[in-house]
Amino acid sequence: MKAKLDSLTQQLLDAARKAGADNADALAVAGTSLSIDVLKGALEHAERSEGVDIGLRVMVGHRQANVSASDTSADTIEEMAHRAVAMAREAPEDPTIGLADPSQYARDWDLAALELADPSDEPAPDALEEDARTAEQAALGVEGVSQVQATSAGYGRTDIFLATSNGFAGGYGRTTRAVSLAAISGTGAEMEREFNGESRIFQTDLPSAEEIGRIAGERAAARKGAKQPPTGTYPVLFDERVSASIIGHLLGAINGTSIVRGSSFLRDRMSQQVLPAHLSIIEDPLRVRATGSRPFDGEGLPTGRRALVENGVLNGWVLDLATARKLGLESTANAGRGTGAPPSPGVSNMFLTSGDKTHADLMSDMGTGLLVTGLIGSTVNPNTGDYSRGASGFWVENGEIAYPVNECTIAGNLIDMLLRIIPANDAEPHKSRQVPSLLIEGMTLAGS
Repeated sequence: MKAKLDSLTQQLLDAARKAGADNADALAVAGTSLSIDVLKGALEHAERSEGVDIGLRVMVGHRQANVSASDTSADTIEEMAHRAVAMAREAPEDPTIGLADPSQYARDWDLAALELADPSDEPAPDALEEDARTAEQAALGVEGVSQVQATSAGYGRTDIFLATSNGFAGGYGRTTRAVSLAAISGTGAEMEREFNGESRIFQTDLPSAEEIGRIAGERAAARKGAKQPPTGTYPVLFDERVSASIIGHLLGAINGTSIVRGSSFLRDRMSQQVLPAHLSIIEDPLRVRATGSRPFDGEGLPTGRRALVENGVLNGWVLDLATARKLGLESTANAGRGTGAPPSPGVSNMFLTSGDKTHADLMSDMGTGLLVTGLIGSTVNPNTGDYSRGASGFWVENGEIAYPVNECTIAGNLIDMLLRIIPANDAEPHKSRQVPSLLIEGMTLAGS
């Protein structure tokens, strides 16, 4: 597959040069996916797909355009190049666009060391169906579960290859094996829905289908009889399942696109404290068997470990070439891309410093407050950090769960919230974003 994708990117670059592009880069992506859905013990849906997508970005002077297609014929590639060049000539000028200098490109990376793709055979459809059936049966076996929505088991492989007109060429593949389902407790207006899903790069690392289904069932059963919590100001414990969303808002605020636009509540806080002094956020795109790992970014630059926040202090923005040039800085090798659009910055793997207390310890410290296990909707002002989200979970009294909660809203300001976070030690090591449960005191709850 690597040879095929390499050939396609070279054909795209050759066509762009003939069409009149000054510079270009090309991306080819080949994907294979197999998914099986089971409902009430019977096969509900089976789907297998294979395809190749190609994308071409051309630059004419300081103007650029991007085109993509799923047809890889020679005629289509030639037409893509002509259209892209024509579009670029009509695009507005932007002096910050352009490829990296050849001296900046990644070289001699060790792809095998990252273990991004499972070398074992693709699973047979009946093996996936058995996983789905087993997970469904395990969920239904939990007392209090009334039904299970369609249970899915799947496998996928994606191969990418990137090439530029000034000398870079490289690619890698990824695999995923997953099982997921939603279980329901109660009936009618009192139904409560909970979800569990797991995915891994290596099939042997995936938890058993029985365990995945059982956990979904237990989560749904625990939510039976949910009601609104009281209104007031209380501590809130964000369960590990949802805590990454809090750090996600910080990552969005230090994204180069947000900084260039001026739409970030952290735009004036470089080198200032944004987290408690003992906490850091480390990005590591070279972590073994992690879904966000990659030897080079979407512009061919070598990736590496770095501290985004160090000892509570904001250390740097998340940049690709264009946003870095707009800010007078250097790219941080955070460019991501698909075939249909130019590069844009984003974070790969990251982890937040863990605390020294367990989830149960933080719940005990909280005393009375809200344990959040689910979030819905989002009203977050990117300029001010004002935060408001619908939440569900459990009301905690005297450090112990009292009853399940739904239909409430939690609110605060992210600048203050981030400075008050207290992490547990329960981050899951297989996740691309490793964030433990987070306790934040003094949040506003709107309930009954």
